Amino acid sequence: MSNIRKIAMSLGTIFCAIGIGYFVQNGETTPVAPVKAIQTVVVKPVMGPIPDQGTMLDIRGVALTSAMPDSMAPQRLVEPQPDLSSSACAVTVTATPAPMANVDLFVLAPCFRNDRVTVHHNGMMFTDATDKTGKLEITVPALTENAVFIVALASSNGAVALTRIPDLADYHRVVLQWVGKSGFQIHAREFGADYGAPGHIWIGMDDTKPSSQQGSIVRLGDADALAPHLAEVYTFPRGVSRQSGTVSMSVEAEVTADNCGKDVAAQTIEFGGGGGLRTRDLVLTVPDCTTIGDFLVLNNLVDDMKIAAN
Repeated sequence: MSNIRKIAMSLGTIFCAIGIGYFVQNGETTPVAPVKAIQTVVVKPVMGPIPDQGTMLDIRGVALTSAMPDSMAPQRLVEPQPDLSSSACAVTVTATPAPMANVDLFVLAPCFRNDRVTVHHNGMMFTDATDKTGKLEITVPALTENAVFIVALASSNGAVALTRIPDLADYHRVVLQWVGKSGFQIHAREFGADYGAPGHIWIGMDDTKPSSQQGSIVRLGDADALAPHLAEVYTFPRGVSRQSGTVSMSVEAEVTADNCGKDVAAQTIEFGGGGGLRTRDLVLTVPDCTTIGDFLVLNNLVDDMKIAAN
């Protein structure tokens, strides 16, 4: 990241508004604190052969015959279709507690293979798909102790599952979610870590976890789907932290060919500190396409985490 120029956006490019249409939230909504103004970079916009229709068919010598009354009519082969009204096509969802306050979600929809699936959980939303057998297995970070998951298929079928996560209070969790190829990322720098150094946690880091790293990050959703809902979730185990200090949080957006010169929207959900869930919405104006490859850094959209050693 050190060789990538970062652009800090001024107050004029970020508009925080409560209640973006494509997100449904159950938690308390808190207005976004003004983004610290740093120098704004201003750039100029750029932005088989077909038969000859004249050929007549020679029909001389063709004898006309009448249909035989006892001849057998040809059978039409019809591909059997599943009986969508039967119990065999019911959609089922099970939720099982997993380590680190996660939930193993299992969706079974035998009559809806390779079908789009949208998962809802306390305001967090992401889209995925069943496989060729109608199954979907994912691990989802929980946001409430009594965790409810709503699974909706593109066919309007769906199901609900719930489970209890007793260890949720031991974790601090931040969600960043958006729709489509908006280029968003969430970054956590644990206890003063620099960009690219051990303790810098983001979705593009090396999969090998260094000993100094305590938190983890996961991306939910299928980015190759049509207009997908995507989410990144950073989790810090505050209940078993070996250090005291601050985890610096930031939201970043890479300027790409898909988002340059456009307005993109995102939302954050924060859990931890005993205050329940808190949500913040933002709309960001991305610079024009001459800046592709740059990053926009929003330093005060998500609160830094204050961690005490245990």
